[in-house]
Amino acid sequence: MRHLTALPDLSELSDVTVTLAPESQTADGSVPLVGYLVLAPAGTQPAQLTELLAAQGALTTPLRPAAVAPEEPPGSRGIVVDTEERTATVDGVPLRLTYLEFELLAHLVRHPHRVYTRESLVATIWGYGPVGDQRTVDVHVARLRRKLGPAYRERIVTVRRVGYKYVPPAG
Repeated sequence: MRHLTALPDLSELSDVTVTLAPESQTADGSVPLVGYLVLAPAGTQPAQLTELLAAQGALTTPLRPAAVAPEEPPGSRGIVVDTEERTATVDGVPLRLTYLEFELLAHLVRHPHRVYTRESLVATIWGYGPVGDQRTVDVHVARLRRKLGPAYRERIVTVRRVGYKYVPPAG
């Protein structure tokens, strides 16, 4: 296996592979939406880029896949979120979610029992800081609960004066 020792001059590249390298991971380990575009010679493996960029001080955290496996096997009962296919189902019935509703549900399901403040959800899901109206989270949670239906709406729990968390069924 060939290891890169220095970044080549871009004018010397005839074949280019494009890789998105995240700037950093959030405290919960997820990869933020903001990253860097990295140009590298064709055939360069992401692990090689990680080693090279880390050695040059250009990368502060290791790369890792952002995809998350579904919470439950496909076709099973309950809430199932598949981030690779960007689908969500309740008892096998597909949910029609907006982009932000899907992102919110996927984020909460990915981290069960963890309480998220409205501010942290706005920063993580909407991608902007504490300047915006935090009530938009309440509106999206209310819509999401309606779409989950009466059997599952209580899975998204309000933590009074703090925010929200996802509580999976026991067992």
